[in-house]
Amino acid sequence: MDLTNLEKVSENEPKYRLEQAKDEIFKNLIDDWRKAGSFPMELREKLNAECPLAIKAEVLESKKEGSVKARIILKDGLKVETVLLNHRDGPARNAASIAAAGGRNTVCVSSQVGCPLGCLFCATGKMGFKRNLESLEIVEQALFFSRLLNRENKRVTNVVFMGMGEPFLNYENVISAVKIINGKNGLNIGARFISISTVGIVEGIKKLSEENLQVNLAISLHAPNNPLREKIIPSAKKYSIEEILKAVDGYIKKTKRQVMFEYILISGVNDSDECAFSLAKLMKKPLYFLNLILYNQTGEFKPSSQARVKKFKEILEKERIYFSQRHKFGQDIKAACGQFTD
Repeated sequence: MDLTNLEKVSENEPKYRLEQAKDEIFKNLIDDWRKAGSFPMELREKLNAECPLAIKAEVLESKKEGSVKARIILKDGLKVETVLLNHRDGPARNAASIAAAGGRNTVCVSSQVGCPLGCLFCATGKMGFKRNLESLEIVEQALFFSRLLNRENKRVTNVVFMGMGEPFLNYENVISAVKIINGKNGLNIGARFISISTVGIVEGIKKLSEENLQVNLAISLHAPNNPLREKIIPSAKKYSIEEILKAVDGYIKKTKRQVMFEYILISGVNDSDECAFSLAKLMKKPLYFLNLILYNQTGEFKPSSQARVKKFKEILEKERIYFSQRHKFGQDIKAACGQFTD
């Protein structure tokens, strides 16, 4: 898909034509301009030539869980991964059954091809950084699954920026994409159903607090102290936990919105009783919410045992910490948290 010439192609058309074109893309979800029945045939042919709507993608469907991964091929030949997660009871057999099942349909989008942060527990970090995605390349990921779901009269209900890359290192394009995904002339997904996850880029947190957007903010914490965090997240050397929490507190003060902290449990690394107690101390603030994630195998580390997870959670409960545990999706197709690659 390439919409870079859409405004240029529409400039000699009636003023309403551009809005009609956007409606065809984001509301009618067409994948070929020939389906734009109200457009003159000559214009449809020109749009197909200069603004193609086809999205090239390789699709992998989970056989165990409600997830579908798409590896989207960009115009320069690079690839980026995105995943559709269907939250409901029971496994889906294929993409069609996910669409038919209803429930909450969440698309996890990527903001970069690769990632420059190099987190040791993340497959994307190991592949390095190739480039930032343009805003429409981000939107294209949500649009791909919107088209798929539309076949069964379903829709994307949630979008999370938790795929490849660090969203706040591509801030302008991410915010532009959010506005298209949220906009009435775009995919019209409510801002409160859009979440942005950051490893803790302080400048990005501060900027987001000024945006007047009701999107959700998530912080990838993964360690309760700076020395441990610096071992598994190289960028932590630039942004200490104290600096990140100060920025988060400023965000909460301005927005009055809850912030989620993500914590991957890695065997023998950050899952000790001591880590649980230290984490609990950090989380004892209003509007802090903790999301525990079981580590998905990507290399040298191993996920915490069930017994260790149980003990970790018991400590958090005893300390009266508000938390949940994220459901696992798509491990069999490498679509789970931390498993995205190109």
